[in-house]
Amino acid sequence: MRERRNLLIRTHGLTHISIGVSDMERSLEFYQRVFGMVAIYRGEDFIQAQTPGSRDVLVFQQRDSQLVPNAGVSHFGFSLVDPKGIEGAAETVEEAGGRVLRQGEFCPGEPYLFFLDPDGYEVELWFEIEVQRASPRRDTETQRNTETQA
Repeated sequence: MRERRNLLIRTHGLTHISIGVSDMERSLEFYQRVFGMVAIYRGEDFIQAQTPGSRDVLVFQQRDSQLVPNAGVSHFGFSLVDPKGIEGAAETVEEAGGRVLRQGEFCPGEPYLFFLDPDGYEVELWFEIEVQRASPRRDTETQRNTETQA
């Protein structure tokens, strides 16, 4: 039997998510109004959109009538640059046609807002305090930097 090595596949993180939608243009318009997303590529049955200043891509895939809405996607989230970005977010979402589910703080200084988009996908908007993030990659980099300096 071959021994398995624990090798991590290094990536830049999640690049995109493709969600089935009932109306691609409506979905693009909603995410444009909420996040300022722009269409970066269009196909016959999909639109790729991106948040300005980021590398994320949200793909609006025209849903086949046989596909189950939300097909197992519990929710997906967007990280705020500044905790004050949560101010007025509920109003923006509702004006764009979404429905706010809940909002508050996970802990002091980490506000959140969960809402439904026009196709019923649950979206999370939140701010995470940087020092509280625990990342194996950061821990490894910190260890390497410490060893290099020693």
